Amino acid sequence: MASTSSKKRKRGSDDVGKVTFEVSETLTSQAGPVLVNFPSIKPPQNTPFVRYKINNKGSGNDDTAVHADDKIIVAGETNSVEFFSSDETQRASAGCRYLVGVHNKQTGVTTLRPAPLHILTQQVKALKRLEPAAVSSMQRLEARAALGETFGTKKAKAAIKARERNKVDAAAMEGVAGHLQDRIEQNTMALPTQEEAKATADSARLIPPYNPDAFDAEGVYPLHNVIPEVEWRALSTSALIAANDDQNRVALLPYQRSSWVNQHLRVVFSASTPKKSDIKILLYIAAMLAFRASTFKRIDKQAVHEKLHGVPSVIIDGLLSRFTETARGSTDAQTTTQTQTTILTYMFALCLRVDDFSTDTTLIAADLSQPVTKINTLFRSLGCKIEKATQTDLKRLGLPNSASETKRAVLRMPLTFPQARLKRR
Repeated sequence: MASTSSKKRKRGSDDVGKVTFEVSETLTSQAGPVLVNFPSIKPPQNTPFVRYKINNKGSGNDDTAVHADDKIIVAGETNSVEFFSSDETQRASAGCRYLVGVHNKQTGVTTLRPAPLHILTQQVKALKRLEPAAVSSMQRLEARAALGETFGTKKAKAAIKARERNKVDAAAMEGVAGHLQDRIEQNTMALPTQEEAKATADSARLIPPYNPDAFDAEGVYPLHNVIPEVEWRALSTSALIAANDDQNRVALLPYQRSSWVNQHLRVVFSASTPKKSDIKILLYIAAMLAFRASTFKRIDKQAVHEKLHGVPSVIIDGLLSRFTETARGSTDAQTTTQTQTTILTYMFALCLRVDDFSTDTTLIAADLSQPVTKINTLFRSLGCKIEKATQTDLKRLGLPNSASETKRAVLRMPLTFPQARLKRR
């Protein structure tokens, strides 16, 4: 038996290339594979989804037996959006069947399993409490009058104006105050509170995930909220530590034209014991600068990997997933104004950590070839104050007294974000 299994098959034998198909006897209503379609918003790949059954006895998870009369839905959620099966699912599945094939290499049998199709819709969590205001008869009359004024004949317009003149009633003005107050209360009932509006605005900021309850500046932007832990472990500092001088260390960086990175690299290695975490952060900032330069105009994933040849692929893939977007109906990644702003705020959060949360923005603006005012605005969006360093700050940072004339981005506690400016009339 052993000698028979060790013989190689000859090309042209009868059983080569044959594939056997069989249809699974499992019912469609039982638990199994499901096909889903996202017509508009596509959730992240790590979003969990669960099948539920709905019958006369209630709803529950799809782990138990499912009857033919039960309705099956698929649901999942992220931090801000809920996804669930829509009413379009039944209409989309009418008149057709979908099958999923599983091939067994050992037996050569491909099993076809029925897989129902679900069209998923979405609901923004922040908008669930908002209810549409009821349309009154007065509003319908006003809308009808507006249509008549725009598209009506001369005779219809004259009738509308006459009706408007005749409906004025002085006695009705006595109760106008109470009427207005009731309308205001009804229309403002579904409006979010000031705290809810602030929380929604803070969650939409183009900055790294932050901890509003942090006691010190180091806890505001945790390190692994900016650099994922898997990418942090992939960073290697052995080559930089083994280099003989600063010139050889700079040559090992993925981006060598940053004065800010080169200057801080010299400062780190001037210490008797270089801090390994600072070396990793500087290496990651250089990778972000190289990624930003290679994706400024056009994104070719293969070309990006070639340009950042010294950077681990897990870091490049992480940068592509976080700081690029894919348009609907396309597979090509692209940068937008939002992604370009986001990568800068992530980078500045790392700069603050290296600089003990007091960064000179002038040198960074020169590296990025951007105005200092724009760089200061992005640091303010992180909660920083743009101010001159005090004597206490100079002593803590080990800077000379002459540095007190230069404004720096300082992250102070408690954390406060800039308020939106209201335009004057």
